[in-house]
Amino acid sequence: MKVAILAHELFPDGAKTAVGVMRYGEYDVVAVLDRENAGDRVRDHIDLPDAPIVASMDEVESCDALLIGIAPIGGGFEDSWREDVRTALSRGCDVISGLHYFLTEDEEFVRLAEENGCELWDVREPHGELGVSDGVAAEVDAEIVLTVGTDCSVGKMTATLELVEAAKEAGVDAGFIPTGQTGIMIDGWGNPIDRVISDFTAGAVEEMILERGDDHDVLFVEGQGSIVHPAYSAVTCGILHGAMADRLVLCHEDGREAIHGYESFSLPSIPSYTKLYEELARPVHEAEVVAGMLNTRYVEDESDAREAVDSYAEELGAPATDPVRFGAEEVLEAVL
Repeated sequence: MKVAILAHELFPDGAKTAVGVMRYGEYDVVAVLDRENAGDRVRDHIDLPDAPIVASMDEVESCDALLIGIAPIGGGFEDSWREDVRTALSRGCDVISGLHYFLTEDEEFVRLAEENGCELWDVREPHGELGVSDGVAAEVDAEIVLTVGTDCSVGKMTATLELVEAAKEAGVDAGFIPTGQTGIMIDGWGNPIDRVISDFTAGAVEEMILERGDDHDVLFVEGQGSIVHPAYSAVTCGILHGAMADRLVLCHEDGREAIHGYESFSLPSIPSYTKLYEELARPVHEAEVVAGMLNTRYVEDESDAREAVDSYAEELGAPATDPVRFGAEEVLEAVL
């Protein structure tokens, strides 16, 4: 499928959905929409499959869908994007959105989609048959590995997908459990845990574990948020208890000292995260933090990045890597 990705004023650092889809998805990305960087190319900013960066949908010659590649705090729809969505629908393009704002509830977009034979896919809309957890995820045949974080937007989805790829390359039958909008866009399947009724979050994770748990030797579950995040900790806990993971991988961003978007809240020490996650998991299903993933995207020098990873591993007391920079193979043995 040929797609244009909307990432206005935020590509690449503030458009993690766009970056994730471009790095791991099977879409043919024909353009990125970003008014601030119009005229550049993707490779001018980040090592991803190249495409032109344009100011609006009017400059995209041909595509099958417009994908909204931004996931702002709160998941709202920015009205300045409306004209691009209108243009896409008027040209017969589907629109894929991971926002909490549902396009299927927008009268104008629904009308344009019907008039032009388009589909609106609200990725964050959960199906209507979810329920509470039965506490049985641990009964599947697969070993379950969950990525957890020191904060949101530190690279849990990236770490999970890099582990899946490394495991498959090592001959391990590995599966991916997507829990957020970007992972669902990439895999075409999953439950958007941060949109599920709070009583059903663990059940929504358990449902996915049960569906795939007997088909693979290892399941890698994408984590969300952080157990200390003042807004997203409930989602984190729901995933932790619903997955009943055997092993945990702690993800962190180098240099991050305060919670993203809530800078008055300082991050605890790395060892304290290990204790928090393991003790919170224990009453439901005992799990151990066995490895770490460090996001060094803001470290320019390779040797400095390696030094940061080594320092993180020492602080964590477990092997660690930056999976994008150095690959996940270095920690795969500990994870498996």
